[in-house]
Amino acid sequence: MEEKKNNLFLYGVKRSIPIALAYLAVSFAFGVMMKSGGLSPITLTIMSLLNFSSAGELAGAKLILEVASYFEIFITVLFINLRYALMSISLSQKISSDVPRWKRFIMSFGITDENYALLISDEKEITLSYVLGLTTITLFSWVLGTLLGSLGANIFPERILLALNLALYAMLIAIITPDAKKNYKILIVILIAISLSCMFYYVPVINEIGLGFKIIISSFIASIIGALFFKIEAKKEDEE
Repeated sequence: MEEKKNNLFLYGVKRSIPIALAYLAVSFAFGVMMKSGGLSPITLTIMSLLNFSSAGELAGAKLILEVASYFEIFITVLFINLRYALMSISLSQKISSDVPRWKRFIMSFGITDENYALLISDEKEITLSYVLGLTTITLFSWVLGTLLGSLGANIFPERILLALNLALYAMLIAIITPDAKKNYKILIVILIAISLSCMFYYVPVINEIGLGFKIIISSFIASIIGALFFKIEAKKEDEE
């Protein structure tokens, strides 16, 4: 039994390597960008350790730099990270019913967009050992990249810093681009969200709304429009 757990842990470690390498590069850029904005390496490292979410952490850090209220930071990060609840529900179908709740809580911490994609596509049953192997390496990579980026922010010339500032946004765009290319409905929802964000940025009066609430309102309206006009019809089972 112990040998099986070790094998699954190592299997998770092996599967995590491509994600970990990507996380190292992206979190390094995040560390550089946020350190240039004024956050300390210690603060950024703790944030990466406790908030294992690229989009959520980026939004939270930017709100901190803008001296947003605690409520705005809380509700924004909560709204952005709500997708993990849906991912957890989906993954729960691949977990044995006899797995205790405390193990499920530990496993849930390691659910990111990339880890979820790997777990949901794997034919193996999801176990605590497997998820720990996957999470240990990816989380370590994310935290290490943030620390190295924040420590090295003062070393790089300004041109390099400007280029690194775009790296995190490029990763976020890369996440949505494949789905947008496959499904025009997703593309329309994305364009609606972009249009709303631009409106909140350029239109007088409403551009004074806090960044966090801009994100929430734009995402919420785009999601509602997508749900109302682009419903996914349930597939009818073939009649025998």
